[in-house]
Amino acid sequence: MDWAHDDVIADTIDLLEVADVPATWFVTHNTPILARLRRNPKFELGIHPNFNKLLTGNSSSSAQDIVERLMNIVPEAKSIRCHSMTQSSGLLDIFVAAGLTHDVNHFIPVSVGTELRPWVLWNDLIRIPYFWEDDIACICESKGREEPSVKDAAKTGNGIKVFDFHPIHIFLNTENLQRYEQTRNIHQNPQALIQHRFPGAGVRTKLLDLLNALKADSLNRTIN
Repeated sequence: MDWAHDDVIADTIDLLEVADVPATWFVTHNTPILARLRRNPKFELGIHPNFNKLLTGNSSSSAQDIVERLMNIVPEAKSIRCHSMTQSSGLLDIFVAAGLTHDVNHFIPVSVGTELRPWVLWNDLIRIPYFWEDDIACICESKGREEPSVKDAAKTGNGIKVFDFHPIHIFLNTENLQRYEQTRNIHQNPQALIQHRFPGAGVRTKLLDLLNALKADSLNRTIN
């Protein structure tokens, strides 16, 4: 969720509910939109702690405090993905102590071509690797590095295929991170922000491509 405005989050919810697909939402803050997310049985709520200030010495909270605050907001959470993918053996033990069972902090790009599977860590935490992330895709494209399209990524090889999208990038249809950075001062103003949505191919169109590919695949499986 990355502290996005409720209207920005609702925009992504609308797309996923029309497509009738499941999703895990990593929660950053307490907000009324959580009630809508909880009403959809295909949605799971996890937590998305930010340890960056702790790492720079600018936080008065401990890692355990940060996790506990989010667990108080989302007591049903079983999964965690940290802001900036922050991880350490100590943090992993804190996650287990909080009752979390699944960690999604390990990014292995689809371009590596590895068949991904979950694995169990020494403390019984299940690690779920993911292979596509919208902002990383924007960075790769800006550097001229060709990555498989989301449709091709969904069809390539076997194993689990976890995609990571951010509501703010879906709302903006971000095609490069400059668009995101240049609109930071209006991220909490959806009426102004919508005026900056990219009209071409971006994160939003990638998500729609993926949802359409999943729908087509589901139809093919039904027919076959």
